[in-house]
Amino acid sequence: MQSPPATPAELAALERRIDEWLAAEMADNPAIDAVERAEGDVIRWYIRFLGEEKDVWTAWWTLGQRTLGFETFLMPAPEENRAELFEHLLRRNHKLTGLHLELGDEDAVFLRGSLPVAAVTDAELDRILGSMWAAVELVFRPAMRLGFASRFKD
Repeated sequence: MQSPPATPAELAALERRIDEWLAAEMADNPAIDAVERAEGDVIRWYIRFLGEEKDVWTAWWTLGQRTLGFETFLMPAPEENRAELFEHLLRRNHKLTGLHLELGDEDAVFLRGSLPVAAVTDAELDRILGSMWAAVELVFRPAMRLGFASRFKD
């Protein structure tokens, strides 16, 4: 069942709340390097993270009438070991909460999720942020070592 659409006033209030929450996180969270906003009709934030396994990566949070969507590019299409990599990603999906790994354009791997607008709270924003960071840390290096194995030979 689809969530009811938020009113323009509800979306505006939620947009302000997310802006404020991200500003506070930017000030307090050393894993966040930058937060930027999209210009135009789409309500979108770009959150640049400093990671350990993947040095720098960006999450896109997009606020729609019904959902807050969140995603990041994890890695390009694998050059080798495709079956093993895809099995690895499917197994990792089982351990993710509120997120999933999927293939996007040109078989690139993305991490995505969404939340109904009515369920967006500060605690949920914190969960999304932490879950995305943890998932990238968990999945990135093993996936790259499978999909680009010959580049990692010692």
